[in-house]
Amino acid sequence: LAVGWGSGMDAAWAPSSGGCELVQSIMDCTGRWLSSIPGNLRGDTEELFLDDNTIQVLGNASLLLYPQLWHLSLTRNRLELIESGAFLSSQGLQVLSLTDNLLFTNYSLTAAALSALPTLRTLDLAGNQLTEDMVSVLVSNLSSLESLSVARNIIMRLDSSTFTNLTQLLELNLERNYIFEIDNAFEGLQKLQRLNIAYNYLPCLVGFGLTQLRVLNVSNNIIEWFLTLESDDLFELEVLDLSHNRLLFFPVLPRQSKLHSLLLQDNRMSFYQRLPNGTSLANVTVQFLIIEGNSTNITTVRLWDDLCHSNLSSLHLLDMSQNQVWGLPDNFLAQMPSLTHLKLNQNCMEAFHLSEEDPLAMLTELDLSQNQLVELGVKKGTEDILPNLQLFNLSTNRLQALPPGIFTRTRKITTLDLSRNRVDLCPQPGEAESPLCVDIRGVETLTHLSLAGCGLQVLGGRPFQGTSLMHLDLSDNRRALSGDLGWLQDLVLTLQVLSLRNTSLSSTALDFSALNSLVRLDLSGNSLAAFPSSLGSLRLRSLDLRDNCLPALPPDVARAPLGRSLRELYLSRNPYNCCTLGWWDALQQAEGLRVPDGREVTCSHGSRELSPGALPEPVLQSCRWQTADLALLYLVLALPTCLTLLVAFVVVFLMLKEKLLKMVKTRCGVSSPY
Repeated sequence: LAVGWGSGMDAAWAPSSGGCELVQSIMDCTGRWLSSIPGNLRGDTEELFLDDNTIQVLGNASLLLYPQLWHLSLTRNRLELIESGAFLSSQGLQVLSLTDNLLFTNYSLTAAALSALPTLRTLDLAGNQLTEDMVSVLVSNLSSLESLSVARNIIMRLDSSTFTNLTQLLELNLERNYIFEIDNAFEGLQKLQRLNIAYNYLPCLVGFGLTQLRVLNVSNNIIEWFLTLESDDLFELEVLDLSHNRLLFFPVLPRQSKLHSLLLQDNRMSFYQRLPNGTSLANVTVQFLIIEGNSTNITTVRLWDDLCHSNLSSLHLLDMSQNQVWGLPDNFLAQMPSLTHLKLNQNCMEAFHLSEEDPLAMLTELDLSQNQLVELGVKKGTEDILPNLQLFNLSTNRLQALPPGIFTRTRKITTLDLSRNRVDLCPQPGEAESPLCVDIRGVETLTHLSLAGCGLQVLGGRPFQGTSLMHLDLSDNRRALSGDLGWLQDLVLTLQVLSLRNTSLSSTALDFSALNSLVRLDLSGNSLAAFPSSLGSLRLRSLDLRDNCLPALPPDVARAPLGRSLRELYLSRNPYNCCTLGWWDALQQAEGLRVPDGREVTCSHGSRELSPGALPEPVLQSCRWQTADLALLYLVLALPTCLTLLVAFVVVFLMLKEKLLKMVKTRCGVSSPY
């Protein structure tokens, strides 16, 4: 499709016969409930998509009208049979997708049909309940194939008869089968470059000798050993994925290779040169009993020389996370001068030392998180240590300090994660310097810093002097904040993201107004009982106020500069008052503002928790009484009483009128006719 659209074509998809859609020579009949291939489509169709239909049989006459077809997709149909002459009129077919059908039922007849495709390059047979014998029959005469997928079938064992005659095959996908044994299955595939055997049940790979292979994915098996053939031949291998297996030792890799990515994540691997209790297994040897047919070979390897000292000079990425590594062998990293990414997180390391012998001059990312590190050592006098490091993750360890001046050597560092260690920041120059602190002052390249959950003491002075931090995470430090935010004075021009989540904030007097560059602020998990007024002048795009003690927001929050700039506002889990929700109505009308947790926002009325967007009428009436003007309320209550008294006075006056007049006349002595 990209080719068609990229050619400057202005026409959109146009409806065609049978409800299909046509663009140039591409016909899309996906999801049309078709039980057969339409016979009234354009004869010059080159690509035909019939996915998600109900086709069961591809007959001899099904494709007669489409001689120019080179791409056919029948994914997710009910295809059980392809008749032997189905492709005789479409011998130019190069790409055929038969994924998720029922080809196991008549596989031999289907194989005869496929054998009539001399130019077929790509074949996808995934999800057809095929066994290894069925696959062997289906592909036996497809010598032109370059890419084959038989993923998600029920293949259990591969041998030399499975993929015969596939001399042009470049890519083979066998993932998500039940393969537990491979016996010389790939030796005849001399051009094979990419092999995927992930998500199977292979217990080991011994005698690996596919020198032409560039990418090998054997992740998610149960492999305990990976041993390469002893050979001085150059292996083309560039990517080896052994992650999510049960490897006990570092794999025995080719002596000469082009390996640049080695993925060993989530295994049981360790090094045994030096154990935590001081013992050593450096000279221990292991014997492998290799049985091939009727022959038995015994291979003896020294754990150290053979398992840890393969040629890794071209390696760029090494991922050994989620293993049982206590420490690295001497000069282990010195063998990797090209290494740029090293992941050792989630291991058992208690110390990590850097020296001139392991300079890691090209390393840009180092992840040592989730270990048990109490020491990060740098040999004194070592100048060129990690000169190109950009991302340094030391989170979730037991560090209390870092080597003095370590960041003067890492001249390009941008991201540092020290969260969940017991570290503190060094004070400003001139004050007493504690040896147990981290000094990041003057690290001009540092832009992202995480100190979450470090147990920081009260921040003061100028701990960020000379930095250009844009992202700062101080969450889960309950004693770090007190007084003003003067310690952020060096970041007022650069800081864009600030997290103060769960820092025991309760005062609304904190002044954020100087942080003019701030675009994201997290104040969740605190004890704020009122909205900080200094936030009103900021132009934040995201604000998180969850899990506080806020009864309401300011009524004019939507009209303030903050309300006009906000695009994301989190408000849930606060005790809002259902009778003071004017601010909520204003936020709902604010243009461009999104409240992702709006459905979780509730307000309180008495003992009830209600949704502010659907208050019952009795609650609204109750709120009207509560929010009414008291003077007017008193006047309304007093008016009936006053009127009653006035009426009573008038009635009494009229009843006593004659007596009152006589009394007045008698006392005043004035005569008048009556």
